[in-house]
Amino acid sequence: MARHPVTRAQRGAASDARPEIAEFLLHLEKERQVAANTVKAYRRDLETFGDFMGRHAGAGWTPAEVDRLAVRGFLGEMQRRGLAKRSMARALSAVRALFRFLQVHHGLEHAPVRSTRAPKVGRTLPGYLDRGRTEAMFGALEARAEVGDAAALRDLAIVELFYSSGLRLSELTGLNLLDLDLLSDQLKVRGKGGKERLVPLGRQAGRVLLRYLDAREALARKPGADRRAVFLNPRGRRLTPRSVQRLVHRALDLVGGDGLRTHSLRHSFATHLLDAGADLRAVQELLGHASLSTTQIYTHTSVERLKQVYHQAHPRG
Repeated sequence: MARHPVTRAQRGAASDARPEIAEFLLHLEKERQVAANTVKAYRRDLETFGDFMGRHAGAGWTPAEVDRLAVRGFLGEMQRRGLAKRSMARALSAVRALFRFLQVHHGLEHAPVRSTRAPKVGRTLPGYLDRGRTEAMFGALEARAEVGDAAALRDLAIVELFYSSGLRLSELTGLNLLDLDLLSDQLKVRGKGGKERLVPLGRQAGRVLLRYLDAREALARKPGADRRAVFLNPRGRRLTPRSVQRLVHRALDLVGGDGLRTHSLRHSFATHLLDAGADLRAVQELLGHASLSTTQIYTHTSVERLKQVYHQAHPRG
């Protein structure tokens, strides 16, 4: 396995006290190709852990000095600070991953986090659009695209892709022209950890995408344009995740999407498939989930919807 040297800047960005943390973060980024936002979250949690150890064991602490009591003390401090259980569980996961890395790559003999249980986090049902509001949103976007410019057509194509293929934000912004197979109505997307998968492209989404690609040609001819990227801004550059979030939020606002976000279109994709009788494992494959338990949260969403229908319609509900 290739090893990447850690520069002084990278070491300082991760932790002034512990170069091992910087090396671990670089391993996530370069070798495992973990998403940038995930690496950022790991860095933040491990810096917090490093600060805790520095206060309680001295600035020169080493991973070999970290024991189970230290990890429990770290959790206790986060609890006293009023952090949410989900944040505590995420921080513990980051520390656990760090020590697993040190065991494999540095021969560290002990695993102080192995027997430490994370706080139990209740699962929240994801927000999603019901079928009626979904159709209303697309109706409004289609009307804008009929009389609007290339940007309106692009926005419609983006929302169609999110909903028809269940893409993550990073998967959509990373799409290149070579990833499109419009003859077979499918896309190649790169998910978490650089894993590739093929996902179907809905007929309506395919038609809109073809119209957008015609309009895209003028943008792709601009000086400095990114000719590989599917979705471009007015200067011909690849759309950033933040730009996509803004345009999706505007689309959701058309149907009163308060509390919904870009990921809600992916939630809607999964929920509507399961409502229509799709197999859970098939939905898992479409979403690119490594674990079936991650996909099962959408069955809870469907059950909640059925309970609502029951209470509204049953004479003794």
